[in-house]
Formats: sequence, structure tokens, C-alpha cells
Amino acid sequence: MVAMVAAAWLLLWAAACEQREQDFYDFKAVNIRGKLVSLEKYRGSVSLVVNVASECGFTDQHYRALQQLQRDLGPHHFNVLAFPCNQFGQQEPDSNKEIESFARRTYSVSFPMFSKVAVTGTGAHPAFKYLTETSGKEPTWNFWKYLVAPDGKVVGAWDPTVSVEEIRPQITALVRKLVLRKREDL
Repeated sequence: MVAMVAAAWLLLWAAACEQREQDFYDFKAVNIRGKLVSLEKYRGSVSLVVNVASECGFTDQHYRALQQLQRDLGPHHFNVLAFPCNQFGQQEPDSNKEIESFARRTYSVSFPMFSKVAVTGTGAHPAFKYLTETSGKEPTWNFWKYLVAPDGKVVGAWDPTVSVEEIRPQITALVRKLVLRKREDL
């Protein structure tokens, strides 16, 4: 009897060890048009997750640079994933429809955009809770950037004073590594 109990515990322990650790791509989010999207669809590519705002001093510089990055590297191996947020200075007060219209009209944004979310505090979106917990860096303003590897692990986080141009080499290196690995797999 003791042997059977020990064997059962061993099997349970082994099964628990096999459970994959949670990562960014395990979450779901509502896109800017109201459709629930599994972030799993971005697994296997590099993602730069950004909390955006339309009325921030960083808006023009960041939106232009993010769209250029998307144009240069996306969408097969890389995507900017934009999450509007109104928590900092009330600088994203508009509706999702108005936010999307502004971003597409003003900056010709082609990267995926999601519905407005909270990125800090008890009401923070679970994906941002994950980003904060795993990076050790919580957004304190608009345009925080989290670099997520193809396996869903966070590999970098930067505040809005760090420009997209400054982190571009890290993003490009990660995308290049992904492309080379895919070529090797052929």
C-alpha cells in the first residue's frame, strides 16, 4: 500500500513538472475592434508590447518609430502589439474606435492594436501583470516597451525615455536569430 501511494505521488509530481511554465502568449486580449484574440497567434515571432497614448508628449516620436519598425521587420517574424492606456495623465481619453482612427490616419499604423486596458494596479490586464512580474519593471508612464521572445519570455523592458531607435539593435538581433533558426530547420 505504501508503495502504491508513493508511486501515485511520484506520478503526480512528474506530471506537475511537465506542465509548461506560463508565458506572454498564453494570455488573451480584446483587439481594438472588440474581438477576443489569443496572443498565442504571435508565438514563434518576436513582439514589442507597448502601452500607447494619443495625447502624450512621447506619442509622435514613438508612433512613428514603432510603425517604421513594423514596416522594416514585420509581420512574419515581428509585431508591435499596442495596448492603449489612460492611466497616466489621462492621455488616452478617447474610445477604441477614435484611438484606432487616430493611429491609422495620423501614423498609418499597421501593427495590431488592442482595446484600452489598465497596465498597473489591481485592475491591470493579466498580460501586463505577467510582463511586470517577469521583467521586474512596472510601467510608470505611457510608452513602456517590453520585448518578448518567440517563446513568450520577456527579454527586455524600457521606459519611454528610451527611444525605439536605441533598442532597435536588440530587436533586430532577436529577429535575425529567429530567421536563422527557421532557415536551419528547413
